[in-house]
Amino acid sequence: MRTTSSSRSVPDIISDLLNQFTSLLRTEGELARVEVSENMAKIAGGLALVVGGAVLVMPALVVLLEAAVAALENAGIAPQYAALIVGGVVLVLGLILLIVGLSRLKADNLMPRRTIHQIQEDAAVAKRQMRMDNDYQRAA
Repeated sequence: MRTTSSSRSVPDIISDLLNQFTSLLRTEGELARVEVSENMAKIAGGLALVVGGAVLVMPALVVLLEAAVAALENAGIAPQYAALIVGGVVLVLGLILLIVGLSRLKADNLMPRRTIHQIQEDAAVAKRQMRMDNDYQRAA
């Protein structure tokens, strides 16, 4: 049973605020856990697909690289230079992909941004409510 603001004492207001804040923290904590769990599930699924793709791509890539070396040899380039050219190009492309991929796996991408934003919003609302209650108590 709630009473009107004019009949509430300061201890009642503080007690109510603490109870609401505790409940809010529990709710926000659960939201953060769910959001992190969802992000981890996305990463796990993505990693499984990457591993599966790598298993299939590796043998295909070896065959294609051998074909590229053979094509360069047929074009009149010495076998050792043909292999060096193909290997060098693939090395550069592989390093570029590795750097881009690692940059996307940073821990910052796992941060529960929606939850943090919601907690900041809730804190701002709580501050405004405390100011309004204090102003109302002073005026009464």
